[in-house]
Amino acid sequence: MNAGITYMDSPLGPIKIIGDATAIKMVSFVDQIGEEGAGILPIQVRKCKKQLVEYFAGKRKEFTVPVDPEGTDFQKEVWSELLKLPFGITSTYAKQAVKLGDIKKIRAAGTANGKNPIAIIIPCHRVIGTDGSLTGYASGLDKKEWLLRLENSLPNMNQTSMFE
Repeated sequence: MNAGITYMDSPLGPIKIIGDATAIKMVSFVDQIGEEGAGILPIQVRKCKKQLVEYFAGKRKEFTVPVDPEGTDFQKEVWSELLKLPFGITSTYAKQAVKLGDIKKIRAAGTANGKNPIAIIIPCHRVIGTDGSLTGYASGLDKKEWLLRLENSLPNMNQTSMFE
């Protein structure tokens, strides 16, 4: 299937979206808006762009576009668990490792989060340090903090998580 590429402006800077008629393959922050391919964008790419605009406007808490990120089986398992983490809730790398079956997977889970090719929609920004610190966001901690503020989910010690 033919992949489509589009760009959009966001409050955090330009975003590049890649996908085809069946799923989104990539959403990433980029330095500048690039050239889009000629022709009609695949339906999922158009839906993704619309949903991201709604998210940034505070009108969307859940994404419905299908995603199909490329990665190892373990990375896909980590990303699948991230998709279960609801809007407004944070978790920790340690809880994520336990959810994956082994606390010793904490570093591997953190590495997989860092390789997430579908920012925002696969919400790796919702995973924080065990001490509540904002750590480990490939696009920068300033963006992570902004996204958590948008979701009213900056960490506090009274927050519960589905990963507990």
